[in-house]
Amino acid sequence: MTGIKQDLHTKLKASRAVMLAKVEGLSEYDMRRPMTPTGTNLLGMIKHLVGVEHVYFGDSFDRPPPDILPWNEDGTVWQGADMWATADEPSDDILDLYQRACAHSDATIEALDIEASGRVPHWPSPDTTLGYLLVWVLTDTAQHSGHADIVRELIDGSTGSDTATSNTDWSTYVQRIQAAADTFRS
Repeated sequence: MTGIKQDLHTKLKASRAVMLAKVEGLSEYDMRRPMTPTGTNLLGMIKHLVGVEHVYFGDSFDRPPPDILPWNEDGTVWQGADMWATADEPSDDILDLYQRACAHSDATIEALDIEASGRVPHWPSPDTTLGYLLVWVLTDTAQHSGHADIVRELIDGSTGSDTATSNTDWSTYVQRIQAAADTFRS
């Protein structure tokens, strides 16, 4: 692979790695607990991305994914079942699902030309290409990796490498931001 396809694939792999890194060293509870009013949680985002990889790099190119996802099979994906892990779903199983889904996607990306035709049946205009879906999945994964950065910081204060090595006095920095915001308090 060379050119834009390789660049997109490399960026996708980097965003996937961020997702996995954000759960490293966390307890089962911390991986699963809802951190926003809408229930955003780290393990749920990874579970969601399993389905993203399956649909857009498996089903869309008639390349059956390596696993059957119960939440897709029973339709509960459309009620958010892919965004959180039940107590009966071990985190190791979900992480393994994600790694297998990514490996399957990587094989699809490597095997097909960037202009290869694909089809996403649930889209209003279902015909697409590998290149478009690479951008689509990269965007979705990168968005969730940004969410994961924030969620992990809320859990235990861990931040990305830029903030961890900046030698910034974060308390003073945040106080300056708060002071600026306070001038607009009603």
